[in-house]
Amino acid sequence: MSRTVTVGLDDSPESRAAAEWAAREALLRGLPLKIVHVCEPVPRRVAETPLFDPDAYRRWAEAMAHESADGIRLRHPGIAVTTEQLTGTVADVLCEAAGFAELLVLGSRGLGGLSAFMVGSVSLGVVTRAERPVVLVRAGEQAADEHKMDPAGVPSAAAPFRPVVLGLDIDHPDDTLLEFAFDAAARRQAPLRAVHAWPEPPTSFYRFSGDAELYDSLERGQVTLLSKVLRPWRQKFPDTEVIEASRCGSAAQVLVDDSRDASLVVVGRHIRTGSFGAHIGHVTHAALHHIAAPVAVVAHS
Repeated sequence: MSRTVTVGLDDSPESRAAAEWAAREALLRGLPLKIVHVCEPVPRRVAETPLFDPDAYRRWAEAMAHESADGIRLRHPGIAVTTEQLTGTVADVLCEAAGFAELLVLGSRGLGGLSAFMVGSVSLGVVTRAERPVVLVRAGEQAADEHKMDPAGVPSAAAPFRPVVLGLDIDHPDDTLLEFAFDAAARRQAPLRAVHAWPEPPTSFYRFSGDAELYDSLERGQVTLLSKVLRPWRQKFPDTEVIEASRCGSAAQVLVDDSRDASLVVVGRHIRTGSFGAHIGHVTHAALHHIAAPVAVVAHS
């Protein structure tokens, strides 16, 4: 069975932005788009309320999904779009849908004027459990936002893509994460910026002469390790420009700072099956809450 780019739709501005992004991604990948709307089971007390009409709600949900699909077909000629109505707990159903998808796309909303974003319980529940890539798209995301300025200084989808940014832990590099990021950059014909952060040396290093030399030595070592991790992927994707960014500082802050001009940010999530359950690390958490560009969370072992 052919995989799809699947998007969860709930008629919110962020889910509509996610549907548009998913359509563009489906075209880049040459895959069909599936629009999924999930209806949660209605509590018995609500179902018995005279004003509640489950058939009317079902018709509204179907009309919303079909309207979205028709609009996408008009704006993106050539794309194959299907819709599906499912029932169950939203996070559980979307996790199951992700298992049949090339990637799952969901929306997330901003917090007013703050440089932060709200990741709802459904999106977070899916991100922490899905074993396929999940992309979170912000409300208001436009195609031109992913591209550089045109010669007139105007954002334009006809201009080249902005860089794809990869947050990389060189102590535990994973092929699934690296392949997703390189493939995304190659499909966009965009540069890939691989960002790695390393901690500042202990403060005692700065008390003695020769500290600058020690710092330089640590920096050169980290740069060398990053280059070593990326070398086989440069060979596999020879046409993709790779920008190696090895920075000293907090991994979360370094990634957020280096992602300000990104078209897509790619981060990883370790699949854990221990007693503490699934969760995301602090760097991925920071990316989801503080990066404006779409963020792809790639689960890996």
